[in-house]
Formats: sequence, structure tokens, C-alpha cells
Amino acid sequence: MPSPDPDRPTRARFVLVAWLCGLSAVLYLDRICMSQAVKPIQEEFGLRNEEMSYVMMAFTLAYGLFEIPTGRLGDRFGSRAVLTRIVVWWSVFTALTGAATGLLSLVAIRFLFGAGEAGAFPNAARVVRRWFPVGERGRVPGLMLTASQLGGMLAPVLAAYLIHAVGWRWAFAAFGLVGVAWAVGFWVWFRDDPAEHPGVNAAELEVIRAGLPPPADPGPVPWRAVLTNRGVLVLSSIMVFGAFYTYLFYSWFPRYLTAARGLHDLAAGRLASVAISGSAVGVFLGGFVSDRITRVSADPVRARRYLGGGCFLTAAGCLFAGVRCDDPAAVAWLFAAAMCAMHVTVPNWWSMAIPQGGRHVGSVFGLMNGLGVLGAMASQWFVGAFTDRQARLGYAGRAQWDPLFDVYVGALVLGGLAWLSYRPRPLPEQSGADADRHA
Repeated sequence: MPSPDPDRPTRARFVLVAWLCGLSAVLYLDRICMSQAVKPIQEEFGLRNEEMSYVMMAFTLAYGLFEIPTGRLGDRFGSRAVLTRIVVWWSVFTALTGAATGLLSLVAIRFLFGAGEAGAFPNAARVVRRWFPVGERGRVPGLMLTASQLGGMLAPVLAAYLIHAVGWRWAFAAFGLVGVAWAVGFWVWFRDDPAEHPGVNAAELEVIRAGLPPPADPGPVPWRAVLTNRGVLVLSSIMVFGAFYTYLFYSWFPRYLTAARGLHDLAAGRLASVAISGSAVGVFLGGFVSDRITRVSADPVRARRYLGGGCFLTAAGCLFAGVRCDDPAAVAWLFAAAMCAMHVTVPNWWSMAIPQGGRHVGSVFGLMNGLGVLGAMASQWFVGAFTDRQARLGYAGRAQWDPLFDVYVGALVLGGLAWLSYRPRPLPEQSGADADRHA
């Protein structure tokens, strides 16, 4: 067998894409399976919608609180150890969700689950910056986020069948095992510095590091500059509006289909998966669009701004039309179109967020991504509080649920305006090659 050509770049970074895709898929599988368990948990513990919203918000609050510290851990100690710890932790508390005995234990367990998931994407962003050249940084997050949405798409229908077969408690135990297997394999295979990986030759290392400065200690984060930076603040606001919208689907959509549209659990799980499938298509397309913008646009930031604004407004239109349909299948497909349009923007957001964070990408990305928790928590609470209020006023079915969707239409419009207002503002230590180009 001929020996490998030392002048031909190896392809270890493409194997890494598969590991990152696995990380994202399991993250969303374990996160969104909860939405399908809302009904049986409520029935067993006698919880109102608003009480159930506190369970969901416990995860989201912890996720936001620990995003920056865990991103910073990656900057200081490397993503290999941090990502392995993250996945083992969240997998354990996914399984322990099935051991809950009531509202308080559910809130505590889901809070610890959220603390475990925190930092996964900031550390993944750090891996992308260390392992991939600028021209591949749209495609890689696009594929990774496609996998996350595929995991999210599978979660409602898979959880529905597992709950039907073994009950909601054992369903959570089964989901928890998947992440542990990923963590063991990743620890064995991955290295923080591609130069230390046995599967990376000099030619591939040259491809990875083309035009980039050598790795260096990031030093202290200039938090005053970060927290007053217009680019950071606008990207954070986009994340807030996007999270407010998407967490309607991640937390409540199967319950909407059963309570407002009268579907049984398995049918609701299937249609919830249809709606979330649009997000998988969107991030997949968005990754390739992002790389194409990098290659052909004279002003990539401007192109991404217009793309983001247009996609958010398109999503708002599809959501507005969908909730006014009588056929549940038509509702699901229009909502899938809305999810697709919004999620086309996500890899483009990553392509601007990574250089915006510069050498502190783990910490700054953690801040921007973590602030999305404000939108997610508001969404989880709003649905529970609104529907309980409607019920107290005597409304039921669609009259109880449908009016809340107009609030989400408004959030998408505001997100579109935020996209159009973005301008890159490099942090003080970013200059020249340090900025990795705002591509």
C-alpha cells in the first residue's frame, strides 16, 4: 500500500466536522425532547402551564448564567476537556430528569441540566477558529447547526414513541446515554491544537492557518469595551429575538398542537418534527450561502445584513399566515418555512460573531449567545402565563393559544431591523490579522 503523499493535505478537520455535528445533534435531542414530555409530566404532577414554564425557564436561566464562564474556561484550558465535561454533565442530568418527584425537583434538575449544556457552542466556536480557515467558517457551523436542528427535529417524534413505549421517565434515561458515548469518543480523538493531532500533516496545518496569526494566550477580556461595543450589542439583540421565536417551538409547540388543534400525542410529535425540520434545511443552506458571500461579495458584512433582515421578515410573514390556517398540516408546513427562513441567518451570524469576538471568541461568543437566554426565558414564561390567563378568561382551544403568535411575528420584525443595523466594531486588541477578517 503506497504511503500518504506528504504534500497532499490530510483531512482530519473534516472528521472533526462529524464530531461537531454529533455534539450539536445530541445537544438539541436532549434539550427539545422535554417539549414532548410536557403533557405527561403535567398530568402526573398536576402542573399548570405557568408552573411548567418555570421548569423550562430553569434550564434556560442556568444556560445563560454559565455561558460566559464556560466559554472562558475553553479560552484558558482548551475545548477538549471543557467540551467533554459539558456533555457528560448534561447527559447525567438528562437521565436524572426521569427521577423527578414534583415541581421543585424538576426545576432543580433542569437548572443543573442547563448549567451542564452551557458553553457548548462558545467552545465549538473556539474549535472552529482554531481548526478551520476563514473560507470554511460558514460551511462548518452550517453543517454543525444543521445537525443540531436534525436532533431537534427527531426529538419530538422519537420522544413521543419512547414515552408511549416505556414512559417519560425511562425515555429521559435513554436520551442521557447517547451523550456519554459521544464524550468518550471525542476525548480520545480530539486535540485543541491541530498541530498536535496525529492525523494532521504539515500541508493541512498550512491550509488551516493560512493568513491567521499563531495561537496565543488571549489575556484578560476587556469587558468594558465588550459591553459597550455596538457590534457585540447588535449581534446579542439578534440572538435575543431569534431565541424568543425559536423557543416557542422548542418548548411549547407539541402542547399547542394537542391543546389548540386537538391532535393526539403521536400526531403532534410528527407535526412538531415537520416544523423544526425547516430549521435544519435553513441552517444547511445558510452555511453554503455564508461561504459564497465570503468568496464573491465585495462587502460581506453588508450582504449578510440584507440577508438577515430579509429572512427574518420572510419568517414573520410565514408565521402570520400559518396560525390563520385551519388545517394542522398546513400550519406545520408554513411554520417550517418560517423556521427555514430565520435559520438561514444563523451560520451568517456565526461568521460575524467569531471575528467580532477575536482572540476572546470563547468569552465574547458566550456573552452574545448567552444573552439569547433572555429571549428564550421570556418566550417560555410568556406562553405559559398567556395561555393560563386566557383560560381564566374563559377561552379554550385556538382562542386560548392563537393570539400569542402575533407577538412572535413582532419579535421577528424587530430581529430583522436589528440585522439591518449591524456594523462591525473590532475590539481594542483586534487589529490586522487578529481580527480574522470580518468575512
